[in-house]
Formats: sequence, C-alpha cells, structure tokens
Amino acid sequence: MDLDAIDRRILAALQRDGRLTNVQLAEEVGLSPSPCLRRVRLLEEAGIIAGYQAKLDRGALGLGLTVFVGVKVERHRDEAAARFRDSVRAVPEIVSCHLVSGESDFLLQVVVPDLAGYERLLLGTLLRLPGVSDIRSNFAIQTVKAEGGLPLDHLA
Repeated sequence: MDLDAIDRRILAALQRDGRLTNVQLAEEVGLSPSPCLRRVRLLEEAGIIAGYQAKLDRGALGLGLTVFVGVKVERHRDEAAARFRDSVRAVPEIVSCHLVSGESDFLLQVVVPDLAGYERLLLGTLLRLPGVSDIRSNFAIQTVKAEGGLPLDHLA
C-alpha cells in the first residue's frame, strides 16, 4: 500500500493517541469524517494498523523492575528451538522476545515487581526453558525512552 501524506498524518496521530474519535482524527488530519474513516479501515485491512491497546504504567501496577535477558540456546533449527519459542510466549512476565545476532541468541524484556520477583522467575522459569544453555541479565536503571511511535519520515 502506498502511503500519502494524509495516511502518514493519520498514523502519527493514532500513535500519539489511539483513542481519538474519528471526528477528532479527521479534524486533526484535515479530512471530513467519512473519507478519514475509509482511510483508517484501509490501513487496518492492509495490516499497517495492527491493533489498538492501552499503554499501562508498569510502576503504578507494581512492576517496578525491567530486565533485559540475553539467552543462548543449544540448537536453533529443530524442535528444541520451537519449544523454546512456544515456552517464551507462555510466560506473561516476558513482554518481548527477539531473535538477535551477537553474544545471545534471544533478547527478552522481562517485567517483575522487584529483584526477588526476578530471582523467582529466573530460577523457577527462565533457567528451565527448553534448550537454554546460558542467561545474562541486564537490569534497567532508568528508562530514557520507551515504546515511542514508529518513525514515519522515511515513507515520504
């Protein structure tokens, strides 16, 4: 799908505030409501807008510790790797998992209440994931920027 300037403005506005009404969104991007709604639906159907969700405050929910966990696995291309991926998806404290290059095979982002909570997760779950051969933990001291909107300038 080719995105024009209006589509990019729609995407930028929805990244800032996914709760905008169609009327508010149309006003912000300079369209009338009907064409704006059609464009949003086309962006959804094309998979560019993958969904909508609320941003939750981790600290307010008692999830004060973020840990980036580098995981090495024994094998990448067999059932063990598939079991590892399936197991990771089932752990709610793991909020993201990326296959990466470098020292680790996977990089996990984990959120827990505190260090004791991470210790329980590490010993009771992470070290028991299928195929894990090594784990390295990095603790977030301060969040400088988190989950901002995607850059859209390259689409111009």
